[in-house]
Amino acid sequence: MEWWPIYLLLGAVVGFFAGLLGIGGGLILVPVLTFVFSARHFPPDRILHLALGTTMAAIIFSAASSLRTHHAHGAVNWQVVRFITPGIILGTLVGATLAGMLSTRFLSVVFVAFIYYAAAQMLLRFSPRPSRTLPGRAGMFGVGGVIGLVSSFVAIGGGLLTVPFLSYCNVRLQHAIGTAAAVGFSIAVAGAVGYIANGMAQPVPLPPYSLGYVYLPALGWIVLASMLTAPLGARMTHVIPTAVLKRIFAGLLFLLGTKMLAGLF
Repeated sequence: MEWWPIYLLLGAVVGFFAGLLGIGGGLILVPVLTFVFSARHFPPDRILHLALGTTMAAIIFSAASSLRTHHAHGAVNWQVVRFITPGIILGTLVGATLAGMLSTRFLSVVFVAFIYYAAAQMLLRFSPRPSRTLPGRAGMFGVGGVIGLVSSFVAIGGGLLTVPFLSYCNVRLQHAIGTAAAVGFSIAVAGAVGYIANGMAQPVPLPPYSLGYVYLPALGWIVLASMLTAPLGARMTHVIPTAVLKRIFAGLLFLLGTKMLAGLF
């Protein structure tokens, strides 16, 4: 079977939502790549690691494309990016290192739990107090560390944590999404480096054309499509309300999480 159309379709969907909602798309990419890699009979105990690593590498490109469009709309708070990025990078590298030491089953359980959390937080709306503001540098560093750690574990660009955090601090939604795209780029770069390094250090043979835990053929097709659709999603963020699309996306996450959970048992 030729797998490139699946990778291409995945990239198109992920790129669009990366631009629209400021998310990396890992919550779609990781489960689907896990199913595909299983069908291709990749080493069973390395399948999820390959899916996570490939996803982090793909997010680099979709986040960069989304970031460029959001920046053109003046929707990126670069001061927030500057304060939160050091913690993001440290947390992401630590998380990627720990993920390489954990079993596929454990990572799958963590990932499914996070899928359900992400879907629930998309459906629920919380109104922060009007006086709520962003924390200082130390607080931003700490928040960045937590976001980076969790994001590297489940291969997301950080938007599903960064956007709610910034909204909780009364940052305008469009600006929270644009800033999350910039944060997601930092997470993706650090996470991809971590997964490549850890994959190359493993004694278990990996599939041909793998760079550590990054499977290059899948990465190439996903990136090709996501670079085209991410700017479209980013432009639509500033044109249409995203409430309906968030509900649809949350429903998709529940379905993917349930299917992945069923596969564990």
